[in-house]
Amino acid sequence: MSLLILLCGVAIGWLISYLSQREINFQLKDILDSLSDYQGKRAELSIASLVRREILYLKEKNKSLLRESQIWQDLLLKAPVGYLQVDSKNNLIWCNEYARKTLSIDRWQNGQVRLLLELVRSSELDQLIEKTRALNESLNLSWVFYPIYYTTNDQKISLKATSYVLENGDVGVFLENQQTLSKERKNWERSMSDLMHELRTPLTSISLLSENLFERLQGQDKKWSGLILSQTSRLMTLVGTWLDLSQFYEAPSLNYQEVELHDLLESTWQQLEPRASKSRITFSYTGPEQIYIKADKDRLIQVFTNLFDNAINHSTPDGKIDALINSSATTIEIDVFDQGDGFSQEDIPYVFERFYRGSHNKSDQGNGLGLSIVEKIVHAHQGTISAQNHPTTGGALLKITLPREPI
Repeated sequence: MSLLILLCGVAIGWLISYLSQREINFQLKDILDSLSDYQGKRAELSIASLVRREILYLKEKNKSLLRESQIWQDLLLKAPVGYLQVDSKNNLIWCNEYARKTLSIDRWQNGQVRLLLELVRSSELDQLIEKTRALNESLNLSWVFYPIYYTTNDQKISLKATSYVLENGDVGVFLENQQTLSKERKNWERSMSDLMHELRTPLTSISLLSENLFERLQGQDKKWSGLILSQTSRLMTLVGTWLDLSQFYEAPSLNYQEVELHDLLESTWQQLEPRASKSRITFSYTGPEQIYIKADKDRLIQVFTNLFDNAINHSTPDGKIDALINSSATTIEIDVFDQGDGFSQEDIPYVFERFYRGSHNKSDQGNGLGLSIVEKIVHAHQGTISAQNHPTTGGALLKITLPREPI
C-alpha cells in the first residue's frame, strides 16, 4: 500500500513537472516567435538550442547597433555643422565640437548636467527649443548670435538652427554658421546699390529727353516716344524702390511720432480710390474709430499704399478690400485682405523675397519689390508680417503686428 502511494506521488509529480515544462516551452516559443528572424528553421531544433542561438543573435545585433551608433556619433562629432541635444528640462546633454566652438561653450564637459541657457546666452535658441517641444514639430530659426565675451561687431555670428523632436521630451538642434553667406550678401547688396546709383543719372537724362520728344512729335512717333517715356519711368521707380530698400539693410532710420491709424488707412485709400473705382472696388474698415501708435507715419503710408495697390491689382471687379484692426495693451494687429484668387500655396514662403512675382500675379504691374520693402519697414518698427489666404473670402491676407511703442 505504501509503495502504491509512493508510485502515485511520483507519477503525479512527474505529470506536474511535465506540464510545467511544456507550458514553459510554449512561452519560450512565443517569445522566440516575437524576437527571432529564424522562425523557418525551428522544427528540427530543441527549445534549449533555439534559446542559446537567440541569445547569441541578440548579442551580435546589439554589438552591430553599438557600432552603428558609434559611427553616427563620430560623424556628428566631425560634421561641418553644429549639433546639440537637450533633455526635457533644457539641460545640455551632448554637443559636437563645431557647436561648442560656434556657441562658445567652454564651461561644460560631456556627462555634466547644466542648463543650456547658463552656457549659451541666447533667448532665441532657448525659445526655439521650447516651441519645438510644445508644437511637437521641426522648426527653423535664423538669428544673430552674440558670444558672451564679444567685443566687436565682427564677432557676432549669423546662425540658422533646425530643431527636431526626439524621445522623452529631448530636442536636437542642428546649427549652420551663415556668417560667410551674410558677408557675401552684404557685398552683393552694396554692389547692387552702387549699380542703381549709377543707373539713376542716365535714366534721368533719358526721361527728360523722352519728355521733350513726346511734346514735339506727332502721330506714330509720338506714340513710340510715349512708350519709351513710360518704360523709363518704370525703371526709375524700380531704381528708387531698390535704393529705398537698401537703406533698411544698411541703417534703417525711422521718424517716430504719434499716428492715428484709422485716419492713416482712410487717407491712404483715398489716394488710390480713383484707380480702384474703375473696377468698382470698394474699401471697408473695421476697428476702433481712433487708435494711436508710435511709428514713422510716412513709412506706414508706404506700407499700406503697397498693400492696397497689390489688393487692387488682384481683386475682381465689384470686389471689396478690407482693413481690420485688433489691439491689446502692447500690440496692434492690422489685417488687409481682398476677395481675389489669393496666393498659391507654393508662393506663400517667397512672397516677401525681392523680385519674386508669384503665379498669382497675372498682371504686368509691379516690380516684385513692394512686399519686400513692406516687410523691411514692418521689421524696422519691431513688428512682424505674414502672408496667407483669408479663410472666408479666399483672397490674399496680409497680417501685420506692430508694438504700440518701440522698445
